[in-house]
Amino acid sequence: MSPDGASPSPQAPMGKDLHAHRILITGASGFMGSWLAEHLLQRGAFVVNLLSHWDPQGHFVRSGLVHRVKNVVGNVEDYLLLERLMTEQEVDTVFHLAAISVEGLAFSSPHLALEVNVRGTYNVLEACRKNARNVRRVIVASSDKAYGDSPVLPYTEELPLQGRHPYDVSKSCADLIAHAYAHSYGLPVAIGRFGNIYGGGDLTWSRLIPNTIRRLLAGEPPIVRSPPRGDFMRDFLYVRDAVRAYMAMFHGLDDGVARGQSFNFAMGGSWTVLEVVRRLQRLLHREELEPLLTQATHGEILHQHLSAEKAHRLLGWAPRYSLDEGLAETVDWYSQYLMETRAPSMAGRQEHVQALAS
Repeated sequence: MSPDGASPSPQAPMGKDLHAHRILITGASGFMGSWLAEHLLQRGAFVVNLLSHWDPQGHFVRSGLVHRVKNVVGNVEDYLLLERLMTEQEVDTVFHLAAISVEGLAFSSPHLALEVNVRGTYNVLEACRKNARNVRRVIVASSDKAYGDSPVLPYTEELPLQGRHPYDVSKSCADLIAHAYAHSYGLPVAIGRFGNIYGGGDLTWSRLIPNTIRRLLAGEPPIVRSPPRGDFMRDFLYVRDAVRAYMAMFHGLDDGVARGQSFNFAMGGSWTVLEVVRRLQRLLHREELEPLLTQATHGEILHQHLSAEKAHRLLGWAPRYSLDEGLAETVDWYSQYLMETRAPSMAGRQEHVQALAS
């Protein structure tokens, strides 16, 4: 498979009926969570959302998802609430997505990031352990950042988890805690380590792709952050392929191949941020706008590149969208959204958005 091409067969099952399942998503109101919730609802599942915050302009509310799921107000730092929720709602599956997912926010507020990402994870897992009679599947969202700034590329699942910066450390810790619950207590856990997920509905404007699209649509030059030396290089994954990855782990737990396992999910390539910006400029016919180069304000991993061979081999998963195909759909979503909401340009304004789903 070409890193920028379509995937070969086989593919993980997507259409299995889920009417018999009661599924908790921590963070269904966020970008990734709303896409996953929508898919689960389409397949007939009863979906419970642990609702810590919501944005009236976000996809979760505007699409009506907020009225189609069972919302329980609270957060993952509240252990007693989690345990009671799982018992009362008779949850059989948990997708744990709630996290501080913006690196800049984690860097400026490390206590918050560790409380949500680390404490929140062991709270969820402990509540699942206490309800092990009902809970049959636990899927934990991790990140390629859990590997830290490894000199070995591409990342494979056997590499050590060695985050150094606050966000990366929080993901390394949460990932290891999930493994501990799987191997010490036999909890049916699968862990997904994702590349940079992108797609329509991400309203965290500090991120590269939504902010670049918004600025280009407003006729403003895109902003490209760069390290003191070299370029940031990242692996990406379109949100529809990420939904398929979560479902591949769901079915992999049922099939007995995913229990206690971690899986990388990404396109298996590596692109500089400037390359991504140039592709968006071509899609929007804004090549005349020269990107504004700014220096990164805090430490970040320089190069990242994931191997998804294990997910393909054990789960039958591979990305279906090329980078250009995913970006084209993403551009269409934001073009429609910004036209409908008449969202003003935010050029030059520094934003830190607390995103509780990745």
